[in-house]
Amino acid sequence: MKFLLACALLPSCFVTVIIRADEPKPAVKIVHRPDVVYGEVHGAGLLADVAYPEGKGPFPAIISVHGGRWVASNRRGQGVINVKQWAEMGYFAMSIEYRLVRCTPAPACYQDMLCSIRWMHANAKNYNVDPNRIFLIGMSAGGHLVSLAGTLGEGSFERTGGWKEQPHTVRGIISVAAPYDLPNLDWANLWAPAGKDGDAARKLASPIQHVSEKSAPILIVHADNDRSVPVKQANDMVDALKKAKARHRYAHSTDRGHMEITPYVVEQSQKFIDDITANRLR
Repeated sequence: MKFLLACALLPSCFVTVIIRADEPKPAVKIVHRPDVVYGEVHGAGLLADVAYPEGKGPFPAIISVHGGRWVASNRRGQGVINVKQWAEMGYFAMSIEYRLVRCTPAPACYQDMLCSIRWMHANAKNYNVDPNRIFLIGMSAGGHLVSLAGTLGEGSFERTGGWKEQPHTVRGIISVAAPYDLPNLDWANLWAPAGKDGDAARKLASPIQHVSEKSAPILIVHADNDRSVPVKQANDMVDALKKAKARHRYAHSTDRGHMEITPYVVEQSQKFIDDITANRLR
């Protein structure tokens, strides 16, 4: 065990104070709130789990969007962040539920995700969030949704769920094992808006169709051996980003499969966020 010696000058004497050099730092105190209602559609609440540090902030925020091909999983299921972990890292962290397409057809899931961004802006002061540092992270189908937010944005979709006066602005996008070109994805037929031409709807919902120099900075995370979303989807998206001179980073690996939010993904995400915050991403 290591100790440091420190001398404190008192009115009549010196006092030697022994300090343990290996004393662990106090744990960050966090608040965890499950089942927060971030929106309401036809009387039904849209739920999220949130966690955040105690303190004045302002804190960066991250919204996590789950995978499951838009038909399965939930805010505590496949490919979501651990909100408590991110709160301990100094974030207001939020993992959201959205309407699954076999319950309410697309684009309801996308409209719900946009609603969560508006909720974050509307409640930034209440939770000491920095509205200029809101990030999105999504895995697989969730990565598709956050990528679409970073490229298309609101588009022509109706604002549902509430907070209609708020913006959809975000600082950056983290997209993990996601599709970007729905017409060339075997399971994209699940994206089938009612009463709409399916091919046209899937083209509209493809992030690769909306890439521009003004797109939000994006981290693409993908592996060659992803059996759910072919790596060509990511490679083609990166080529489109390069062509448009859009700010991006590609965390490309060979053997990590259909990645969820692993320690590797958390590490890459932190580097990406740090570089955006410091204006190092060009």
